[in-house]
Amino acid sequence: MNPNSNSRVTTGWLGQLPKRVDVYEVGPRDGLQNELRTLPTRDKARLIDALVAAGEKRIEVTSFVSPKWIPQLADAEELLRLVGRREGVVFSALVPNLKGLQRAKDARLEEAAVFISASEAHSKKNINKSIAEALAGAREVTVEALKGGLRVRGYLSTVWGCPYEGDVPVERVVDICRQLVDAGLYQLSLGDTIGVGTPRQTERILEALLKYIPVEKLALHMHDTRGTALANALVGLSAGVTTFDASIGGLGGCPYAPGAAGNLATEDAVFMLHGMGVETGINLEKLVEAGEIAQELIGRKLAGKYLQAALGEREKKASRRMQQQSAQS
Repeated sequence: MNPNSNSRVTTGWLGQLPKRVDVYEVGPRDGLQNELRTLPTRDKARLIDALVAAGEKRIEVTSFVSPKWIPQLADAEELLRLVGRREGVVFSALVPNLKGLQRAKDARLEEAAVFISASEAHSKKNINKSIAEALAGAREVTVEALKGGLRVRGYLSTVWGCPYEGDVPVERVVDICRQLVDAGLYQLSLGDTIGVGTPRQTERILEALLKYIPVEKLALHMHDTRGTALANALVGLSAGVTTFDASIGGLGGCPYAPGAAGNLATEDAVFMLHGMGVETGINLEKLVEAGEIAQELIGRKLAGKYLQAALGEREKKASRRMQQQSAQS
């Protein structure tokens, strides 16, 4: 269920914020696709189980892109079979074309996601199509998915800037967004693919879009390359946005955006939201456990700041206990 955007909490100079938001977990797909090492399917399922146990209700688990392009996600069907259906939880996947859509239908997927870039150069690098061609393809997938009973979400990449072209005109972003929403998407996620966005820029983009698109149709997908993901998310929150994409431990990046760091870390977003009195339905302690599993599976420390702070505090407590036991013996 989408949060009621009319239900707000007063928070001083920030004005009124939504009482509740959805955190849309993209770690198993957007996070893992950027890892050099391919995780075994059972390990991916273990991570997804931990995310569900933490209370996450919207999780993008994989992609039906050709395994030739993203071999890390070649096991889409097997993974969906392993995780099964969970009451109250929606699993989604990226679907690039009609062939991918058929695979998704056969796997009994409930929600599909289409993707487009706001930059011609990035679109060519990413999917070898112009923006116009990508729009036509997204509309085609959306129409067929809706006929098949799937909900469809959309991603628009490089909204805040492109690694090849630099600045992206807001007018172009607005035009593409209007076309995508008209195609029947229930939600459109705006992506700062290379993490160049600043709060004032985010404010300008949202002001331009909200003239034509209801705020409940929009989500934010911020990358933390330059440390501004939370700041930009806060601007969105103040504008009434109630869905934020995030990735456990800050996993992620983009194979076709050089230098793009990970996504906004789920636990960082949840910590901030809970501290501001905004509900998410997610258990932060269990989310840290999921982050610890992600870190174990990936084999390195992850970028999530709250995750590292929580794990560091746990290590300090364990060390103090050992010292006390040693002193008593």
